[in-house]
Amino acid sequence: MSQSLPEAAVVLPVERVLKPRSIAIVGASADPRSFGNFVLQNLERFGYAGAIHLVSRSSQEINGRPCVNSVGALPEGIDLAVLCIPEAGVLDTVRTLGALGTGAAVIFASGYAEAGEEGRAKQRALTEAANAAGIALIGPNCMGFANFEEGVPVTFEALAPYPCAGRKGVGVVAQSGAMAANLRDAFMGRGQPITAAVSTGNEAVLGIEDYLAWFVADAQTSAIAVYAEQVRRPQTFLTLAREARAAGKPIVMLMPGKSARAREAAQSHTGALAGDHTTASVLLAREGVVVVDSLDELFDTTTILARFPVPPAAGTAVMTASGAVKNITLDFADDIGLSLPQLTEPTLKKLTELLPDFAVADNPLDYTTIGVRNPGLIGELIDTVLADPNIGSLVLSIMGGPSIAQRDKADHLVPALARATKPAVLAVMGDNNALEPFFVEAIAESGVPFFRSPDRALRACARVAAYGESLQRAERAQTVQPAAIALPCPVPANGIYAEYQGKQWLAAAGLPVPPGRLAKSIDEAIRIAEEIGYPVVLKAQASELPHKSDVGGVVVGLADANALRSGWDKLHASVASHRPELTLDGALVEAMGPRGLELVVGAKRDAEWGPVVLVGLGGIWIEALKDVRLIPADMAEADIVAELRRLKASALLDGVRGAAGVDVAAIAKAVAAIGAQMRANVQITEIDVNPLVAYPDRVLALDALVVCGGRDAAHH
Repeated sequence: MSQSLPEAAVVLPVERVLKPRSIAIVGASADPRSFGNFVLQNLERFGYAGAIHLVSRSSQEINGRPCVNSVGALPEGIDLAVLCIPEAGVLDTVRTLGALGTGAAVIFASGYAEAGEEGRAKQRALTEAANAAGIALIGPNCMGFANFEEGVPVTFEALAPYPCAGRKGVGVVAQSGAMAANLRDAFMGRGQPITAAVSTGNEAVLGIEDYLAWFVADAQTSAIAVYAEQVRRPQTFLTLAREARAAGKPIVMLMPGKSARAREAAQSHTGALAGDHTTASVLLAREGVVVVDSLDELFDTTTILARFPVPPAAGTAVMTASGAVKNITLDFADDIGLSLPQLTEPTLKKLTELLPDFAVADNPLDYTTIGVRNPGLIGELIDTVLADPNIGSLVLSIMGGPSIAQRDKADHLVPALARATKPAVLAVMGDNNALEPFFVEAIAESGVPFFRSPDRALRACARVAAYGESLQRAERAQTVQPAAIALPCPVPANGIYAEYQGKQWLAAAGLPVPPGRLAKSIDEAIRIAEEIGYPVVLKAQASELPHKSDVGGVVVGLADANALRSGWDKLHASVASHRPELTLDGALVEAMGPRGLELVVGAKRDAEWGPVVLVGLGGIWIEALKDVRLIPADMAEADIVAELRRLKASALLDGVRGAAGVDVAAIAKAVAAIGAQMRANVQITEIDVNPLVAYPDRVLALDALVVCGGRDAAHH
């Protein structure tokens, strides 16, 4: 297994890692292509002002700097040691550094948890040695870091200084060295300031969470880009995400692992063991983390949110001078789920006054060729559209055009976008066709997010709008801890409550269930049926029998006492035939619920991430379409309704072909009640209500499964 760090891990001095006052390079070499020499060249190129100590067996001095021939000859109390040596010498070196009071170490070497059981054993020994010595260890199997804010490049890549110049920037942290470098270079290529870029590797001691905490506290970091193949301390990560959201610092995250092959690759890459990707994504989004699907989205979304960290929860406006672009945008926005809201009447009125008679005031807005004669008017159009309360962001999608047109755009369009207080981005089509240097310079100096692909700009804006919505959802979430409803009896040995017990508990928790009770004899069953009224359904009950229908343990449509007697005998004979060793608690006698719209509502507790709730259309819909939504357990009822409206078959909620609509608010209340009890009762691992039948005025839980006490029980 991978090294899994405890949630309550000791907080190590990341400040000493990223802002060291002294650095030792262990394995320094005069060879210009050695790792040790690359690190030294980087430090000198950046003008690192702290003390540099070199350990080399082959040289007495390098670049005029003296070397010692052993780690033991280093002075005490060095902040950071960079180990540019093979794996075989790492463990002893870490122990020696610990004896010298070294604060932190970077380990480039591979051959640890990513390399099988032998490598995992080596990593465990390395972790133990570092923790015993109090060394904040980066890696192994990493590429180090570069703190551009402080001018500290500790990596074997040749880097050039990239000063923030006092501007706020993006913090980058990635478990993959290549991805840390890729993100860093992508942001540099856009002129986006970077505070620091960190490669965490196998995370034997320090992990993503430690650097995330540093970036959240760092005054110069405005947004954080994360690449993670596994979050090893999920609850710590979620807490830090909450703090980042409160601080107005967006976290944009790419987390592979949705496919089985991606999960297998992650294990061999960084020694990670991927968890439940969907559950993790839902709970990360609950705390405002923008979970993206591609590298392009990671670059693009972070670039926008670094400039606009608290975007409105509203859709996007698109402006262009091309009717073709307008038509393409309408289709593309529909495909990616990007809302293009209608403009308000005051906005439409003002646009109509500004536009020529043959132009249509709309979103997307095709403003035709008016910019040729009056380029300043486009800036006024931008201001007008962005002022609309229905609009949360704007994409201006244009061609570069001839030099005179690019000059007009640099003078009028770019300043209008730059003064926007909502996310406003520029997409200049034409792919790699060169733009005039003055136009490129004007865009760069403005800080306006810039794209050569309108598709990428629109995808990023969809993520930005979703982030704005997630901020508001977090404010609406059920923050008060609900009261726990006592379970009806001690947890069964297998952790699974029989249906009658689960329903007793769910009814107390506020979920409507059909009238009925457990009967231990046919005479008792008849008395119950007469009280609640025929027709009734009869269900075999035992905690060892969660799937009653498989053994003939359900008999429906019993219209009178004679039918009930016959059904009782049939049920017991069938169960005895299939499960002769099983002793039933009895049979549940319930009133038959009328036909309605079948839904499924379930909840599960991930051992690392926590509880989530699933809701969707039941019956054939869940089997054929997998038409479900996975949501946090604390989602507000109004937001649950919005999720129900996102189901593919959501039209059924309002009734189709003469069928009556159902009580959507009652569905949301039932879903919220299940989520509340998952939050209040940590011993519950799973709840499955299938079906929850919805009617025009109510809902009823016709079947229910409640599981406690661990993952094995939950996956009965």
